[in-house]
Amino acid sequence: MTVFWNLGKFKVEAGKDIKIMIKIKSKDEIKKMARASEIVKDVLFKLEDIVKPGVTTLELDIFAEKFILDQGAIPGFKGLYGFPSTLCVSINDEVVHGIPGNRKLNDGDIIGIDVGSIFEGFYGDHAKTFPVGNIDSDKEKLIDVTKECLLRGINEAKPGKRIGDIGYAIQSYAESFGFGVVKELVGHGIGEKLHEEPQIPNYGIRDTGALIKEGMCFAIEPMINFGSDEVYTKTDNWTVCTKDGYPSAHFEHTVTINKEGAKILTI
Repeated sequence: MTVFWNLGKFKVEAGKDIKIMIKIKSKDEIKKMARASEIVKDVLFKLEDIVKPGVTTLELDIFAEKFILDQGAIPGFKGLYGFPSTLCVSINDEVVHGIPGNRKLNDGDIIGIDVGSIFEGFYGDHAKTFPVGNIDSDKEKLIDVTKECLLRGINEAKPGKRIGDIGYAIQSYAESFGFGVVKELVGHGIGEKLHEEPQIPNYGIRDTGALIKEGMCFAIEPMINFGSDEVYTKTDNWTVCTKDGYPSAHFEHTVTINKEGAKILTI
């Protein structure tokens, strides 16, 4: 689940070198996060087979909540900041934070599903964008590029690098295809809270921002628009959409930093 800059919980300028408190996780804490992350990984793996034309987003939410509870975990988003559901489900021009309901999926849609869980007090956070039935080549390209953006960002998350290196890798790749990088929403640190320091924008300047160290844990999550980077929030005060109506894609992994680099916990 992304951080809204305008919530006021975090304030940072991409690339600005500021001192912030970033928690270093112990091996035991990372073990709990790994289990929470495994659960949300399994949720999305199972949902991939359920996402089909005619299925409602509420059906997806009901399945995910039951699955998480059956694993001995707690849905990580439900009730957080007042969010009403287990999943964030965002279709086509919806970027993030869509609320599940009676809307049915249609052939040719794309749907971004974001899910979190809490296991023994620690969070895992994971998102993927899925095709619904047969999608056009533009949507396929958007999904492929956004997925690669995530991998390129993760590759920069290693000791000695800085937060700006992650954003630069994501931004430079996405913009090379003419796609818009959403700037109002960002990735984040993760642990006992879903949203911890640092903020991780999907744009930035090399060798700027907080220094990355072993034991840090991040949720890296590019949100890439087919058209402009501009977005707005619907009247439900949650669902963020592209202003131009073009589709958007979203992928996210929870990672921990070790000596070699980033270890993906949601894989």
